[in-house]
Amino acid sequence: MTYCVGIRLNAGLVFLSDSRTNAGLDAISTFRKMMVYEKAGDRCMVLLSAGNLSISQSVREILQVEKIPAADGGEPITIWNAKSMFDATRVLGAAVRRVYETDGPALRAAGIDFNCSMIFGGQIGEEGMRLFLVYSAGNFIEATRETCFFQVGESKYGKPILDRVLTPSTPLDEAAKCALVSMDSTLKSNLSVGLPLDLLVYRNGDLKAERIVCIDEKNPYFKMIHDTWGQRLREVFEGIEHPAWNGDGTTAEFPLMVESERYETMRKITHPGEKIV
Repeated sequence: MTYCVGIRLNAGLVFLSDSRTNAGLDAISTFRKMMVYEKAGDRCMVLLSAGNLSISQSVREILQVEKIPAADGGEPITIWNAKSMFDATRVLGAAVRRVYETDGPALRAAGIDFNCSMIFGGQIGEEGMRLFLVYSAGNFIEATRETCFFQVGESKYGKPILDRVLTPSTPLDEAAKCALVSMDSTLKSNLSVGLPLDLLVYRNGDLKAERIVCIDEKNPYFKMIHDTWGQRLREVFEGIEHPAWNGDGTTAEFPLMVESERYETMRKITHPGEKIV
């Protein structure tokens, strides 16, 4: 499995992916899930992939040469001449469908689902930055101000921190820190996600990727994130009052046992002959 997150902010884009692929407990390998397609000064696009590795690798290669018809009947559209990220994402969707047409029947015959999901984002020319989530059918949705990030893979463990912290106005470095905390939470809870990580931070208008780093277990910043986040969580947890029960002789500011206007306390089933409370 894997975990990838893409974030679109006013200031730029943040992409983070792990590199673990497993086909069972004794078949764990390392494969990069991030691919950068760049023509400096003209376009910079980043693809993150999750799901079946053979499918995602095929899509990544075909994407470089895939073409779709232009609406005006002119030159076919590729990711290298697309005038918008929307059209570039349409090319990605076509590449996904091409792989499905080629490999789908054989995969079904072997009892394997056609499983892939991708995050694709970047900037072309003077157009604003855009971020898309592409499904295994080749269809896609776009990030908005209300939903400024996408996740693929093992997303549930790292989602709470993203929900609580990220807004479109979040600074890039703060968003990168948030993404790394999200990844650390996922690494802690799921063995199918693993180091090394690929982190890319893109500044609005750059049209080239300069801030890229591979993070392994020796990376000092990520080690600090791991140690500090765990310690601060424990400190916050220990700072929360214990539940206060009736009859324990304490007066709590936040009592636990109070009457609800909507619900009654759950009734107990007692031994026959005893009174039901």
